[in-house]
Amino acid sequence: MVIIKSDEEIELIRKSNILLGQLHAEVAKHIKPGVKTIELDKLAYDFIVNHGGKPAFLHYRGYPATLCISVNDVVVHGIPGDYVIKEGDIVSIDSGIILGGYYSDSAFTYAVGEVPQQVWTLMKATKESLYRGIEQAKVGNRVGDIGFTVENYVKKFGFSVVRELTGHGVGRHLHEDPAVPNYGIRGYGKRLKNGMTIAIEPMVNMGKHDIYIEKDGWTVRTADGKPSAHYELSIAIRDKEPDILSTFDYIYEAIEQNDYISAP
Repeated sequence: MVIIKSDEEIELIRKSNILLGQLHAEVAKHIKPGVKTIELDKLAYDFIVNHGGKPAFLHYRGYPATLCISVNDVVVHGIPGDYVIKEGDIVSIDSGIILGGYYSDSAFTYAVGEVPQQVWTLMKATKESLYRGIEQAKVGNRVGDIGFTVENYVKKFGFSVVRELTGHGVGRHLHEDPAVPNYGIRGYGKRLKNGMTIAIEPMVNMGKHDIYIEKDGWTVRTADGKPSAHYELSIAIRDKEPDILSTFDYIYEAIEQNDYISAP
């Protein structure tokens, strides 16, 4: 069942998402070669708790961490651990916060040092596909309009969207109806209504769309071992235009302070 939010609820979801944007920025300041991913996770946990929130991912369906940190061919749900970040990696950070009882969710992919041009193009195309998908998230359109737009944009570059994993409703819970696939048919799927809140999150592979899940039950990798990028924003459906509740602004401020990372 799709949960329509009141204006007051949307503002509370926005507040949670703003804090999440600040969390992403704090983590971004510490991404560099030589850092273990578990160190970033500990930093994130402390940041959320110290700002009056709760990590939305920690213990969700048994997930053991605050962040999902997915490096190179890991699509999503990479569990922080002893992996040491190195020059040439791309690192996707996904997280969510519960603040005042409302959930936020967003993700961002970073390049650590120099990366091949095709990898940079993958990151750039994935982020652009997110914003093009958001443009379709307006009253009267359907979920299929979002997915169609995302997939057809990245296909121009020879990339593919992951089909088994989707965006989703968000707000009162971390995952709500409707599912928001990154592929679809124009004019098909759930109709978008004023007051819906959804997370749109293209997961785009450089190679084929096929994936597999590691034995830990969480880590999702590309089947061909090629890189994958992931960007996500939470938005509200409004009468005139989509209302982006998350923000990447704090992230770009942090990137300017960190000589080791970059992003399109």
